[in-house]
Amino acid sequence: MPTVIVPVGLNLGPSYRYVTPPDPNPEFWEVRLGNDSEELTDDEFQVWGRAFLDPERHARLEVTRETLQRDLLAAGAGPASPGPVIDQLLDRGLLIEFDPNGELEKPFRRIKLHPLAEGMGNTPEEPDRRLIGHNGQAHVKVNYTVYNLWAFSSTVSSLWQACVLAAELADEQRAAGEDVDPMTAAELALDVANVTPMLIASGCAFLEPVR
Repeated sequence: MPTVIVPVGLNLGPSYRYVTPPDPNPEFWEVRLGNDSEELTDDEFQVWGRAFLDPERHARLEVTRETLQRDLLAAGAGPASPGPVIDQLLDRGLLIEFDPNGELEKPFRRIKLHPLAEGMGNTPEEPDRRLIGHNGQAHVKVNYTVYNLWAFSSTVSSLWQACVLAAELADEQRAAGEDVDPMTAAELALDVANVTPMLIASGCAFLEPVR
């Protein structure tokens, strides 16, 4: 499985200068990272924003550093050599790479997942799946465990810690006699990792760095 690349941070939009006549070009683009914000040049914002596009490919885990570079060059927008800009955004914590079927403790200790959409519950036809979307329109379908992590994981220190706590809760529920499948933090992280790119690209969640 290729290493996927996913944007980190919440877009706060362009910031224009106080000048007369008005300058139509933003002075910078602002992205929230935890309690701070980063100022991005237009080239940097083109790269960062392009990483959100194409939710269907994100759902198939096909957006990698290589495909991001190809998309930028094909679009003809942003830097002529996007590779170094991608590296800079990774270093600044504005992008993150991980193998969705690999070892996830290290990358998940570095991020938190915040909900950014409506939880729409389940349906009579598929009671084992929960829907997430906007304005009554579902964009993502997940299992119950991932749904709870999407909804509540931002209340703890990191996405990895949320997986640890969810696994511990499952153990407690089984010990109390509830019919709950056994699962480890690593197994929960795999479930979350496979849907996180789609959650981000569809505007249903955003990531922020642990600082």
